[in-house]
Amino acid sequence: MRGPGVRLPHGEPVSGAAGVTALVLAETVTGGLVLLFLTPLWREVKRGFFTLTGSILFTLSLAAWGSSAAARVPASHAGLWAVRLSAALALANGVWVLLMFAKRHAAARAVGIASLPLAFALLAVMAGTAEGTWVVALLQLLAGAAFLGAVIDGLLLGHWYLTDRGLTRTPINRTTNLLFAGVVLEAAALLIGGFGPKEASSEFNPLLTSAGLASWIALGMVGATALIAVMIRLTLKGDRSSAVQAATGFFYLAVITALTAEFAAKVTFLP
Repeated sequence: MRGPGVRLPHGEPVSGAAGVTALVLAETVTGGLVLLFLTPLWREVKRGFFTLTGSILFTLSLAAWGSSAAARVPASHAGLWAVRLSAALALANGVWVLLMFAKRHAAARAVGIASLPLAFALLAVMAGTAEGTWVVALLQLLAGAAFLGAVIDGLLLGHWYLTDRGLTRTPINRTTNLLFAGVVLEAAALLIGGFGPKEASSEFNPLLTSAGLASWIALGMVGATALIAVMIRLTLKGDRSSAVQAATGFFYLAVITALTAEFAAKVTFLP
């Protein structure tokens, strides 16, 4: 995968935007899958929620595959495996979503769970494209996955309450708690990444890579997401069904602030 401002041996400029996009999309898909299959949701919500969420995650995984392919540098071994694993993950997601549509729910769940190692392997390979050490980069990607996964699943779950009126508050309360955890992990990942100035790139606004501004923007957006999470928690204390609708509105805002935070954080992730 390509970093901002990287040049090939013949001097051809290489865009880092596709690489940053691939990282953020891979984090979102991984986090979404984990919350979908490793929490008690299968026993709590109707199967249609998995079909809806899976369709969206499948679309995002296709976009991650395309972005990885667009960002790959021919000489990059890690980039090559990022493309292969993102393609495999997209295929796996497509299979279990099709099984959901075919009402083969048990098989769909099995394939969905089996896709999780592919998702984690993809993040592990993408960590090898980072400018810093592999361990730190992997921790940053895992934190981003937890952060974005809680946001995207929380938003979709909030909408699902309009369909399933009998659903208890347990799933959305748990997702809100996971959002708080994701905020903490994301803030920690930003802190270990540092705030030093980075070399400017023509592919991004130079302000983002000067004096570590991108990291500060990311930290500010994480703080904004934390405030939104507090508002979601307070809103859900209400007994009326409109409380969930209001919380869903706050999740919309969280999607904006969380994605802004992750894109800003990943601007300086690649070399």
